[in-house]
Amino acid sequence: MSTPAERRSRRSALGVGLAAAALLLAAGTASASGLPAAYAAMVIQPTGAPDRAEFDLTPAIARAQREGKRLYVYLGANDCPYCRRYEAFLDKNAGELVPQFKPWLMVDLRSSLSMTAAKVYFRVGPKSLPYADFQRSINDERARMLVYPSVWVFDAQMKPLMQMPAGTGTFETVPEQLEILDLVQ
Repeated sequence: MSTPAERRSRRSALGVGLAAAALLLAAGTASASGLPAAYAAMVIQPTGAPDRAEFDLTPAIARAQREGKRLYVYLGANDCPYCRRYEAFLDKNAGELVPQFKPWLMVDLRSSLSMTAAKVYFRVGPKSLPYADFQRSINDERARMLVYPSVWVFDAQMKPLMQMPAGTGTFETVPEQLEILDLVQ
């Protein structure tokens, strides 16, 4: 028979073990967010967080130019349910969609909902712009607000190819996604 102190110690150790397991599970879930692996996206983590999240698009542009591809830039948040929904849609339809993404370099910008427009910056070469200024510089109509998920499509010189929808309900069918990839306005 164990003493009350031994029982408390075992309960405490069990609680620590359960907490550690929960943290590991949460870490695994967080790392599972983002575009599905089948799409071979170039992942860009922000620098300067938590006060500023700067996404350097320069390497993606250079790679797109080398490979002769367009840029499909996806800004998702690890704690965004609509982002998970879009990512699940891509995963579920990977067999049909991955071949259609062949002329595109998918760029996965990793963020969180705490990264508001005031904290998000985009770097292209030596120039870093806050979200709203970046949006205005590419003539994006969504310059006023940051919505997750967001997608931009560019040619290899960062010229916008079309205005994109954002947020919930974005690309919920394969035909809708194919229209975007075919640049149907």
